[in-house]
Amino acid sequence: MTRFSSATLAFPALSLMLASGPAMAQTVIDSSAGMVAATVLAEGLEHPWALAILPDGRFLVTERSGQLLVVKDGRSFAVDGVPNVVDRDQGGLLDVALAPDFESSGRIYLTFAEPAEDAGLQRGAGTAVMAARLVLEEGAGRLEDQNVIFRMNNFNNSTRHFGSRLAVAKDGTLFVTLGDRGDMDRAQDPQDLAGGVVRIAADGSVPADNPQVEGWRPEFWSIGHRNQQGATLRPSDGALFTVEHGAQGGDEVNLVQAGRNYGWPVITYGRDYSGLAIGKGTEAEGMEQPLHYWDPSISPSGLDFYEGELFPAWQGDLLSGGLSGQVLVRLDVEGDTIVGEERLFEQQLGRVRDVRVGPDGAIYLLTDDSNGKLLRLAPEGK
Repeated sequence: MTRFSSATLAFPALSLMLASGPAMAQTVIDSSAGMVAATVLAEGLEHPWALAILPDGRFLVTERSGQLLVVKDGRSFAVDGVPNVVDRDQGGLLDVALAPDFESSGRIYLTFAEPAEDAGLQRGAGTAVMAARLVLEEGAGRLEDQNVIFRMNNFNNSTRHFGSRLAVAKDGTLFVTLGDRGDMDRAQDPQDLAGGVVRIAADGSVPADNPQVEGWRPEFWSIGHRNQQGATLRPSDGALFTVEHGAQGGDEVNLVQAGRNYGWPVITYGRDYSGLAIGKGTEAEGMEQPLHYWDPSISPSGLDFYEGELFPAWQGDLLSGGLSGQVLVRLDVEGDTIVGEERLFEQQLGRVRDVRVGPDGAIYLLTDDSNGKLLRLAPEGK
């Protein structure tokens, strides 16, 4: 485990503004990989939450208010058929991910804050996953064959801590991160899906090789999480890594293993917003330690491994956004250990909500704002 303080290293028509040509806005910094330029590809996004890159180079972007956008080359349009969402506070339309066979199936997954009435329940909201087939035509798009394949149990009226990121494995199974919904004790209840990572098959069923810990719901992969807003699978071995919001301090990076308990709220490196201690301290028998934590918090969001040719010095490292930290963080990974961090574009781009490495080796970011941006990071001049 490592710890670092802040001193360490047209369908329908949209108001989206897309940058193009030599007038593209750029911010350039020096880094361990040389000069890096952040170029604005699009702005005017309304609190964008997640990014997926389509095989043809277009971008899928979710807006928390409930829009799924296709963005590319001076054009944008909204996709019809997205689910209803509870757009309040931290709730809304959240993550988007492509199925491994997307090029043949068109299948995508969305996570969202689902209203109780759509789930056949009496009150509140909860995190859900929709599978659908994306159909794109010239300047238009729609979702077909929509199916809610998963929803958490025990909806409540809180508008906090929905999670929710998706990591899709090569075999088509999905890891879904679920927040504690603002009720910390739920994260230690093995029959309550809040505050856990679940692993489901593409149709929402429970894979036979889930950990199946006695007393746990069968969907669980792990428990004891607060609010994970970044998740990715290591390309070399498929291991699941997540980033998690702490309270005051205690943001975590975890290597999330099957059948493990990650401690929240029994152990944490953070404190309550009142300043009081939470739980029993930082260690307890049977509970896992984070690989890395931040104090003060950066509010990590979005996570991806760097695999590409544009930044060879960063191969195999983790990239995480930071919301309150307004930063992109590179975590130097050696095996299963984080040995250092580098902070990039700190206080220069805004609240970094999502991070994706593109097939071209560039790094793509979304900033969380009423005038949110899509940016491309590459070595200056490339």
